[in-house]
Amino acid sequence: MLMPKRVKYRRVHRGRMKGVATRGNKVTYGDYGIKAVEPGWITSNQIEAARVAMTRFIRRGGKVWIKIFPDKPVTQKPAETRMGSGKGSPEYWVAVVKPGRVMFEIGGVPEDTAREALRLAMHKLPIKCKFVAREDEMGGEADES
Repeated sequence: MLMPKRVKYRRVHRGRMKGVATRGNKVTYGDYGIKAVEPGWITSNQIEAARVAMTRFIRRGGKVWIKIFPDKPVTQKPAETRMGSGKGSPEYWVAVVKPGRVMFEIGGVPEDTAREALRLAMHKLPIKCKFVAREDEMGGEADES
């Protein structure tokens, strides 16, 4: 599972997810990718499950890139604990994803194989996503879902 080696602060505020992704919104490494359509938190377990689903399907061909990293700790207080007495301890890590963010990329495989592998990965994620292809040099984006 992914998690940072060390962080500046053990506990962070929840924050707000507003706006769209301005960085990481294009397919850069591979040929095809998964783009987020709505905002959400994606846990390290979900990222790993999506990665396993893709690599199992493409077997030995192709390469997978994970373009998000869970660097936000989510805290939980123990069950049946009274209110007060501070913030809970970090339980798991999430990546904050805004709409338009390309989360996974795949390359070195035909389009139908990539489409099916990314479809399997989308089922592991808690937000709506769409399949995107790399933009060619002419500028037109090949979006389809």
